[in-house]
Amino acid sequence: MPRSAQLQREIEALRKVALSECKEWATGRPYIVSEPGLKCLETAPNEPWLLMTMTGDTSALDRPQQQGRGWWAHIRRGLRIVFWLLVVVVVVQQLLQPYMRDAARAQVLQRLQEERRSQVIGLVHRQDTVSFLGMPVASYINIDDSEAILRVIRRTPPDQPIDVVLHTPGGLVLAAEQIASALAEHKGKVTVFVPHYAMSGGTLIALAADEIVMDPNAVLGPIDPQIGDMPAASITKVLEVKKPDQISDETIMLADVAKKARMQVTSFASELLLKHMPKDTAEQLASILSEGRWTHDFPITVQHARTLGLSVSTDMPRTVYELMDLYPQAGGGRPSVLYVPLHRGPNTSGAVPAAAPRERSNAS
Repeated sequence: MPRSAQLQREIEALRKVALSECKEWATGRPYIVSEPGLKCLETAPNEPWLLMTMTGDTSALDRPQQQGRGWWAHIRRGLRIVFWLLVVVVVVQQLLQPYMRDAARAQVLQRLQEERRSQVIGLVHRQDTVSFLGMPVASYINIDDSEAILRVIRRTPPDQPIDVVLHTPGGLVLAAEQIASALAEHKGKVTVFVPHYAMSGGTLIALAADEIVMDPNAVLGPIDPQIGDMPAASITKVLEVKKPDQISDETIMLADVAKKARMQVTSFASELLLKHMPKDTAEQLASILSEGRWTHDFPITVQHARTLGLSVSTDMPRTVYELMDLYPQAGGGRPSVLYVPLHRGPNTSGAVPAAAPRERSNAS
């Protein structure tokens, strides 16, 4: 038998074996068998010789590498999808965060109203973050605040108590006077809660209340007017230490405005205090707070306020603190104050546990 015929029969037998194996593997697998060409378009990764035997195509030997590259493509595609899903989640969360925070604040205000059976108004000024841009914006008492608060007071029944949660560095004198005047004229009891501070115009609003409730460490501040970025009292002081021919016309006019501003604030504060104290005492206290004897950021503590003649309580409702927790101060990525809350057991008293003894250093 010629060698070529024997070789042909061996190849034919091998092709029949390959065809039968391909047909057997084709069940439940993405194998395609073509009778004329006897081609398996895909074969097991461990059997690349099968396709090469039937077709003479040596590219089957590269199939495992191509399949490996295909898996990496799937992984990269999946990672891209996950990345963009995370981006969408972050953007949506930042857009919804102000609404979620406002809803939480409204719930706490509602609970405080139910506890106090009053109309609760929150006047809280912090640095808030604008949308997802991360831009801090400082806030203060302005005309928008006075319009909103006056609207609430008008809608409140005359005999209904009003509680104001006050946390502010101050702001426009006109806006603060409008709010204070409306609170002073309200027939129901007005209570102002100061959990941290109420400076300048905030103190002016507090003077209109029937009761001032402060945290033991909270502070009020002087109500002396500021002309631009300068205290009115300091501007008028120039007229006392300099002769008129040594002062510019602009400074003289500015001092005149400062003098009028002091008189207006003193008069207004005196009228507010007349509701709770005699005329002489009210005028004296109004003058002390507005004459500029202290710097504008001077802290008037609870004890100092009582010494001045103000009736101040420290019976702060816990719900007010919960409300303030919903007004976080916007800042950098790293907090500047860190602490770990104490976890007390059910049988543990409120006393702070004693610190563990420390070793004494022998260094000279």
